[in-house]
Amino acid sequence: MTGQTYPSRIGVSDIPCGRDEASSAGIAWRPTPFYLERSRLCRFMESFGAESFEALLNMSAAAPERFWQEAVRDLDIQFYTPYTQVMDTSQGWEWTTWFKGAQYNYVHDALDKRATGEERDRPAIIFEGEEGSVRTLTYGELHEEVCRFANGLRSLGVEKGDRVGLFMPFTPEVAIAMLACGKIGAIFIPVFSGYAAPSVASRLNDCGAKVLVTSDGFTRRGKPVAMKEVADQAAAEAPTVENVIVHKRLGREVPWNDERDIWWDDLVSTQSVECETVRTDAEDLYMIIYTSGTTGKPKGAQHVHCGFPIKGSQDMAHGFDLQPGDILFWYTDIGWMMGPWAISGALMLGATLFMYDGTPDYPGPDRIWAMVERHGITHLGISPTAIRALMSHGDEWVQKHDLESLLFLGSTGEPWNPDPWWWYFRQVGGGRCPIINYSGGTEISGGILCCNPLLPIKPASFNAPVPGMAADVVDDQGNPVRGAVGELAIRGPWPGMTRGFWGDPERYKETYFSRIPGIWVHGDWAQIDDDGYWYILGRSDDTIKVAGKRLGPAEVESAAVSHPAVREAAAIGVPDELKGESVVVFAVLRPPHESSDALRGEIAGAIVAQLGKSLAPKKVLFVSDLPKTRNAKIMRRVIRAKYLGEPLGDITSLENPAAVEEIGRAI
Repeated sequence: MTGQTYPSRIGVSDIPCGRDEASSAGIAWRPTPFYLERSRLCRFMESFGAESFEALLNMSAAAPERFWQEAVRDLDIQFYTPYTQVMDTSQGWEWTTWFKGAQYNYVHDALDKRATGEERDRPAIIFEGEEGSVRTLTYGELHEEVCRFANGLRSLGVEKGDRVGLFMPFTPEVAIAMLACGKIGAIFIPVFSGYAAPSVASRLNDCGAKVLVTSDGFTRRGKPVAMKEVADQAAAEAPTVENVIVHKRLGREVPWNDERDIWWDDLVSTQSVECETVRTDAEDLYMIIYTSGTTGKPKGAQHVHCGFPIKGSQDMAHGFDLQPGDILFWYTDIGWMMGPWAISGALMLGATLFMYDGTPDYPGPDRIWAMVERHGITHLGISPTAIRALMSHGDEWVQKHDLESLLFLGSTGEPWNPDPWWWYFRQVGGGRCPIINYSGGTEISGGILCCNPLLPIKPASFNAPVPGMAADVVDDQGNPVRGAVGELAIRGPWPGMTRGFWGDPERYKETYFSRIPGIWVHGDWAQIDDDGYWYILGRSDDTIKVAGKRLGPAEVESAAVSHPAVREAAAIGVPDELKGESVVVFAVLRPPHESSDALRGEIAGAIVAQLGKSLAPKKVLFVSDLPKTRNAKIMRRVIRAKYLGEPLGDITSLENPAAVEEIGRAI
C-alpha cells in the first residue's frame, strides 16, 4: 500500500519505549519513567513485536490487516459475530470496507459491557453548566438513561437506518441521545449548537432527518441563547422532520406545536430502563457529520460502527494514553467531530468524560483552570486560539489554581504559534505535561498526526503520525518530500476513513483522490524536519506564493504575534502584478495598544526580521476579531474573499459572522 518508511528514532531495548535524544536541539519535553510505565502504546508495541516506534509505523503501513487485527484486540473491541476478513479493497482502497462479516455496535463497547458489575458505579460523565450546576452519571445510570431515550425514539417510530438530528448544547443529554440512536441502529446527525435556522435546515434536508432533538436553550456569558425557536424555523423548512424532542436545559417558556413537539421528560418518563442493543453490521452507518468546504454545500461525511468509534478510541489510547480512571475534558461542541469523538472514545476506553456547555472565560478568565482543579481533570484539550485568548488575561489566573491532576494537554484545530505553545506548556502544564498536538479531520475520524508520550516533543510539532496511518509529505507527483514544504498525504486505508459523502460519492473522490492517483491528499501543507518531527503549516488552499516562494500563513502569523502588541493574526495572499501574490496581515491587538501607522510599521518589521524583506507584508490592517469556526479555526479563505470582493462561499460554520463585516471595515 505504501512506499513510505520511517527512520528509527526509538528503541525498546535502550529505554523502555523511549529514546535518548541528548544531542537533539529544540526538545521541550522528554518522556519520564512515569509516562513510560503507564503507557498503553508501549505495551501494545511489545505485544505486536515492534522493537521501535518507527518499526511499528512501518509495520502498520506495510501490513494494515495485521495491525488493525491486533489494535481491536488491544482496545477490547467485542464483536457480536466475528469478522471473516479484516479489510476488503476490491473496490479500490478509497472504498475499503473493514471487518467483513462482523456484527458490531459501538454502544456495546461504550456502555453495555460496563453497565453491570464492578464498573457500573464508575463515573461515565461529569457535567458542569456555565451557571455552575454539576451532575454526575455513572456507567449504570447512563445506561438506564440511554435505554429510556432509545425506547422513547422507538415509540415515535424511529427505526434502524432513520436519521435523527441533534441540535443541542454539550450536555449529558446530547451524549444520551447520540448513544440511544446507536443502540437502536438509527443514524445521528450532530449539528453545531450556534447555527442559524437555514444551516440547521440544510443538514436536516440533505439527509432526510425524521426527528430533531434540541433544547429550550443554553447560556453564553450568563445570557440565555434560544434554541427551540431556531429549531422551529429549521423544522418548518425540513418536511421530513416528524417530531421535535425538547430538553429543558433552562426551563424557559418556548413556542409549542402540540402535533409535533414533545418534552424529553415526557417522552422518557414511562419508558423501560432496559433496551437490547441492535446487532448492526460492521459497515452500517451510525453517523453523518457535515463539514464545510471551500466551495459548494456542506459535505455529509458518512461513518460506520466499525469506523469512527474504533479509530477515535485507538487515537485516544495510543496518542493520549487515556485509561480507566482518567478524566477527559475537551472544550468542544457536538457539531465539531471532537464532540462525538470525545463521547465515544472516552466511554469505549472506560474513562470519564467531562462536559461543559459554557464559554472558557466566564464568569472569570480562570473558568477552565477552576474546573480542572475542581474535578481533577487529567486530560485537557483546547485550541491554540482559545489559549491565545486566555493567556492575554495574564499568568496569575492560572497560577491561583492547583493543576497537579493534569497528565496530558491536548490541542487541535489549527497550527500553533510558539509563544502560546510555550505558555500552555509552562503555565498550564508546569513544564511536566506533554502537549499532544493532534491533526486530522472529520473525514479521517480523528488524527493523521498525533504526538505520543513515548517520543520527545519539540514546540508546536507532531512527533509522529498516528500508528495505523500511512502518512507522508509529498510533492505534486506524489514523491516524498523532506526538509521542504509539501502536501500532507495518506498512502493507504484505515477503518475510520469516511465511506463517502451522503448522496454524493463522486465529490468524495474528487475532494481527496483527484490530485494524485492512489493517494489521499488531505489539503494541508506540512513539513518534516531533519530530526523527523512533523509540522502542519496551514490549509493548502490558504497558501501564499510570493515571487515563486510558497509560504504557509502560519509562518507569517507567528512572526506577527511575536510583536508584543499583537494577540492574534491572520495572513492572506492577494494578487500582485510583480510578485504573483503579496501578503496582507490582519492583526488583533492586545489592550491597551491602539492602531497607528507607527505600530503597522513595527509589526511589518517583525515579519521582515523573521522572514526576510521579500516577504514584507503589503498591508497590516487592524481588527477587533477574526472570522472563526466554533472549533476556533480562522477562516482565511473568507477573509481573502471579503478582501477581494469575491463570493464568501459556505460560511455556515462561522461562530462570529460579524467579524466578516469587521474585515470589510478594516479594508
